[in-house]
Order: sequence, then structure tokens, then C-alpha cells
Amino acid sequence: MSKKKLIVMNLAIMIGISSSFAIPSAHAESSNSLSQVQEQRSEVQADIKDADQEVTKIQEEITKLNEQIKRVDEAVAINNKKMDQTKKEIEVANTEISKMEEEIAVLEETIKNRTEILKQRAISYQQSGGSLDYVDVLVGSASFGDFVNRAIAVGKIVEADKTLLEQHEADEKAIKETKATKVKKLADLTTMKAELEGMQALTLEQKEQNDQLKEQLKGEESAKLAAKNSLHLKDSNLASQEASIKQSIEQAQNAQASAVETTSGDNSSSSSSTKNVESNSSSSSSTKNVEANSSSSSSTKNVASNSSSSNSTKSTTTNSDAKKSEATVAATPVNSNGSVKDLISAGYKYIGNSVYVFGGGRNASDVANGRFDCSGFVHWAFSTIGVSVGSTTDSLKHAGTQVSTSNMQPGDLVFFDTYKKDGHVGIYVGGGKFIGSQSSTGVAIANMTSGYWGEKFNGRVVRVNF
Repeated sequence: MSKKKLIVMNLAIMIGISSSFAIPSAHAESSNSLSQVQEQRSEVQADIKDADQEVTKIQEEITKLNEQIKRVDEAVAINNKKMDQTKKEIEVANTEISKMEEEIAVLEETIKNRTEILKQRAISYQQSGGSLDYVDVLVGSASFGDFVNRAIAVGKIVEADKTLLEQHEADEKAIKETKATKVKKLADLTTMKAELEGMQALTLEQKEQNDQLKEQLKGEESAKLAAKNSLHLKDSNLASQEASIKQSIEQAQNAQASAVETTSGDNSSSSSSTKNVESNSSSSSSTKNVEANSSSSSSTKNVASNSSSSNSTKSTTTNSDAKKSEATVAATPVNSNGSVKDLISAGYKYIGNSVYVFGGGRNASDVANGRFDCSGFVHWAFSTIGVSVGSTTDSLKHAGTQVSTSNMQPGDLVFFDTYKKDGHVGIYVGGGKFIGSQSSTGVAIANMTSGYWGEKFNGRVVRVNF
């Protein structure tokens, strides 16, 4: 073998050995980078899962809010119908009042004419400008027959005058009663109009607040979805990096294998040893890659499974809520021996399943569909334990004994100044809370020690004895 060939062979062996040391070093660095990328992907995928949960929660809140908005819209429509009906009743009442005023004018004219008739009769049958009475007329008879005739005439006059006087008194009484009816009807209509306008104002205010809250939740949903999309993009970029690093490792492994094959032709013993080492390393590396891919695939499947489960749960919940909102509420049997606990719990089934309607809660259809106003709900709740109370706030003020706020007990009636004094009523449940039909929520338990109801509570507490 020539000297030149020996130099070439030695150079090839040195390059092969050098490559064998360089490639494992590059492989180790790539493995570290791969671990870091996979760790980052795990964190991003955990963030995506959290974002999914937050979006789902917001969407559930929007669904509930939409149901509440639907109930409020329904209440507005019903109250508008009631308002139109009341306006028509006011028009009819004004017509009746005008007719009453005409009747009063006729009665007053009739009384005036009747007074004049009585006056003229007295003058006709009395002498000397009315200085003689009916006795003088009888005494002045010329004969017995004249006396009888005069007596008969006087009797007719007296009877006629008596009838006129009775009519006079009846007409005066009718005027007083008509005027009293007029005043009462005007007062009732004015009160009803004020209540309707007050309730409608509160309902429209709540509708506006619900619309604003819905817009706010929609904004939060959009922000969360944007963040989620950003995380998915980041995860996609990390996946590309992961694939690139895996490709680099594979290329390094292939280059390492090629280098070993090149040196093996010149130094079989060394090559064989090196090949065994490299083969073991390649096998180990391959095993790790398979395990990593399996782990990544498993993680992806778990995320997909969780997402599918979440969507399935959400769909089930939505369908369940839809069916719930369409169904009527089962009737509550009357328990004549019911307790305060029964009184309070009777309304629980309507929480989140009712709507405030002016004048509601006074017939079977309203009760079945959860349509109540505040006094209608209180009236219904007491009826479930066999106790009859009024169905207006004014009547409920006198339904029992007034007690101080320091002596409040569950079951007591509590009053609030809203659109008018004592404009709202509910049932105290204890712990500074009450249950009632609120214009904003339908039947609900509310805090009366702070916030809106804390400001409106006027201190009136009435205990119904039963």
C-alpha cells in the first residue's frame, strides 16, 4: 500500500470519528429544544382549555340573560296591553262622568222647578199672600159640602206636596251619591294609571339594563374567543417548531448513520463497534420519539374529548332549559295547616321561572305560567296555606298587625316605597332578605339591607296572624 493511500485512509477515519462525536452533541441540543417546545405546547393547551371553560360560562350567562330578557319583553307586552285597556276604561269613565254631570244638572233643575211649584201652590191655597194655612181654608167653608170638597182638595194637595218633597229628598240624595261615585271612579282610575306608568317605567328600565348587560357579555365573549384563537395560533406555531426539530433530529440521525457506514469499509472492527453503538442510540431515540408522539396524540385526544363533552353538556343543558321555559308550573296544593316555612317555600319553584306582570297572579292561567305582580304573589302564597289576604298593597297594609323592624320574623310582610309610598310588598324570609315578584326578575329572593331594595325599604312590617 502506497504512502498516499495510507494518508487518505487515515484522514477518512479521523473525519468519521470526528463526525461521530459531533452528531450526538447536536442531537442532545435538539432534544432539549424539543422538550422545551413540548412543555410550552402543554401550557398553551392548558390555557386553551381554561379559555374554553370561560367562554362556555359566558355563553351560559348569555343564555340565562336571554331567557330573562324574553320574560321582561313578555311583561312589557302584557303591561302595554293592560295600559291600552286602562286608557280605554279611562275614556269610558270620562264619558260616564260627563253623563253624570249632565244628570246632576237635570236633577238640580228638577229640584228648582219643584220648589217653585210648591211655592205657587202654597200661595194659591192660602189667603193674604200666604198668611193662611190649610186649617184656615177648611174653617172658611160655606157649607158642609164645601167643607168636604175643601178637605178632599187639601188632602190631595198635601199628598202631592208630600210626594214632591219625597222626590226632592231622593233627588238630593242621588246627587250626593252620583258625585261620590264620580270622585271615587276618578280616584281609582288615577291610581291605576299611576301604578301602570310606574311599573312600566321600572320594567323598561330593567329591559335597558338587561340589554346593556347582554352587550357587555357579548364583548367579553368576543374578547375570550379572540384570546382563544390567539392561543390556537401560538399552539400551531409551536407544533410547526416541534415538527421542524423532530425533522432535524431525524436528519442528524441519518447523517450519523451514513458517517458510520463510510468509516466501516476501512476499519471493520471499529466500524462494527461504532455501528452497534449508533444502532442502540438510534433505537433509543426512535423509542423516545414514538413515546413523545403517542403522548402528544393522547393529549390531543383528551382535549378533543373534553371539548366534545363540554359541547354535549352545553347542548343538553340548553335543551333542558328550553323545555323548562316552555312548560307550565305545577299547581301547589292548598295546605290549610301550613306553616311559615310552607308559606315561604311555596314560591321557590317560580324563582328563575316567572315574570312580573301588572295585575298578574289572580287567576289559574297566571299562576300556572308564573305571571305575578308583587301583591298578587303575596296573595297567592298565603292562599297555599289556606290564609286569605288582600291582593293590593293598600289592602295588605291592613292585613295584620304592624311591628317594628327589630322584631321582624320570617313570614312578615315588608313594604317598599317605589313609584309610590308602599308601592311594593314582599314576604320576609330572614337574614335581611325577602321573596317577592320584582319587576326586574319575576319571583326572586332579594337583599333588603343594601342596594336598591335597601334604599327603598320604608320600615313598614306587617304580621299576618294565622
